[in-house]
Amino acid sequence: MKAGESGMKIYIRLEGHDFKYEIEDVIRLFYGNEETSIEYQDPGEDNPGFVLYSGLESSLENDGQFVLKTMLEEGGSVKFTENETFSIHSADDEYEVKKIKKREVKRQLYKALSQYTARKMPWGVLTGIRPAKIVHELMEKGFNREQIYSRLTDYYYVSGKKAELLYNIAQKEKHILDGTGPDKVSIYIGIPFCPTRCLYCSFTSNSVKKYAPFIKNYIEALKKEIFGVGEILNAKGFKIQSIYMGGGTPTAIDAPYLEELLSFIEESFDMGQMKEYTLEAGRPDSINREKLEIIKKSKVNRISINPQSMNNEVLRNIGRLHTAEDIVEAFKLARDIGFDNINMDIIAGLPGEKLEGFKYTLEKIGELAPESITVHTMAIKRASRLNEEKDSYSLISENEVAKIVDNAYDFITKIGLEPYYLYRQKNMLGNLENIGYSKPGYECMYNIQIMEEKQTIIALGAGAVTKVVFPENNRIERIFNVKNVEEYVDRIEEMIDRKRSFIINC
Repeated sequence: MKAGESGMKIYIRLEGHDFKYEIEDVIRLFYGNEETSIEYQDPGEDNPGFVLYSGLESSLENDGQFVLKTMLEEGGSVKFTENETFSIHSADDEYEVKKIKKREVKRQLYKALSQYTARKMPWGVLTGIRPAKIVHELMEKGFNREQIYSRLTDYYYVSGKKAELLYNIAQKEKHILDGTGPDKVSIYIGIPFCPTRCLYCSFTSNSVKKYAPFIKNYIEALKKEIFGVGEILNAKGFKIQSIYMGGGTPTAIDAPYLEELLSFIEESFDMGQMKEYTLEAGRPDSINREKLEIIKKSKVNRISINPQSMNNEVLRNIGRLHTAEDIVEAFKLARDIGFDNINMDIIAGLPGEKLEGFKYTLEKIGELAPESITVHTMAIKRASRLNEEKDSYSLISENEVAKIVDNAYDFITKIGLEPYYLYRQKNMLGNLENIGYSKPGYECMYNIQIMEEKQTIIALGAGAVTKVVFPENNRIERIFNVKNVEEYVDRIEEMIDRKRSFIINC
C-alpha cells in the first residue's frame, strides 16, 4: 500500500536493536501520523500485509564492524532487501556508538521506503530540528564545502537545493557563533499571555482577559526570578550577549506592567556587553503608541510585529482579532516612533491560504521593508487547536506548500534579505523548514544561539526551559520551569533555587 492511502497496518520485526523511536520517525516521513497502525510483532507466514524487518548484528569477521539488514515485504512478496556493513571506531564512547547505530538503521529504512514509495524527502533522512548543527560539526572537523555537500546529499539524502541552503546558512551563523565565549550567555524571558489563542499555537500561552487577575502576581514572581538570575550571573561572572522577551505576546499585558518589567530588567542585569535585546511586540491588536514608546525608551533594540498573513479571511480563520490594515498601521507607528530593526513572521500553509494568497502576503510585507522576515512552514502541533479540530480545516498539499516556500525564498532574497538561520519541527507540511531572512548585519543573535546550542541560555517565566551548554564534551543540561501560571507564582523560589543550585555549582 503506497503513501497517502489510509488504514495501512505495518508489522515490524526488530532483531539486535530496539530503536523503535527512530523507526517510527522515518515511517512518519512517508506516511504521516494518522495513516498507519504500527505493531511490533511477527504477523506469521500467511499475513498478506506490510512487514518490515530491521536486524543489526556484530560482524563475525571483524571487531567493530556491524551488519545491518532491512527487508520490506508486502503480501508475501519482497519489495526491498539490503545488507550493509559499517564500522564503529573502538575509541567511540557508548553514547556515540549508539548514535551511529541509530543513524544507520534510519538511513537504510529511508532507502527502503524511498524506493518502495518512489518518493524522496527534501531533508532526506534528517528528522531533527537543527540540521545546521551537522554542517557546523563537519566544518569543525575541517571538511570543505564540496565534502560537506557530498555528506549531506549522499549520506543523509538531503536534496541538492536544501544542502546548498543549509551550507550557506551555517556560514552566515559562523561569525556570530565564533563570538561566543564561555563567559557569554543569553537570556529568555517569557510572558505567557495573548489576546487570543491562535489555531496553530502550542506554546505556553493564556488568554490575557481570562488571566487578568493573575498578571500582577505573575509579574511580581517574574521580577523575583529576574533578580535571582542577576545574582547568579554576577556570581559566575557571566556576561549577557542577548535578551529575548517572548511568549505569548509580551505587549498583551497593560502598559504600566510592561514599563515596570522593562525597568526592573535593566536594574537587575548588567547590560554593558549586551549586543541585542528583542521584544516580541507580536500581534498588532496588542500594540499602541503608549506601549511602543515605553519599549523605545528601554534598551530594547529589536522588535517583532508578526502578521502571519496579510489576508483578512485567513486571519479570522486562525483566530486573530486584527486585520491586515491593523498590521500596516502598527508597523508604520513603530517606524514613526523610531524602531529601525523590525522582524515580521509569516506562515506558509495556513488553512485557507494558497499560493496566490501567500504571494499577496509577501508583496504587502515587502512594501513595508522590515529588516528581517521569518517564514514558518505550517506544523500540526499536538497541543494545538488545529490538531484537535483538523477535520474541520482543509490543508494544502505537500506540492503546493513546497511551491509556497520556494516562492518565499525567491521573493525575499530578491528584495535584499538573506537566509541566516533555519530550523525544523515535527509534523510540518511537506517535511519542510522554517527560515529566518534578514538584511546583512541584522541577523538575530538569539535565534542563532537557541538553534545551534553553542551558548548557555537562561530562561525565565512559566514554561521556560534553561539550557546549560558544556561545549568541551558536547553536553547540554536542561532546567525546567513549571508551565502553569498559578503554580509558577506559588513555586517561584523553587524555580530560582533550581537554577542557583545547578548553575553556580557546574
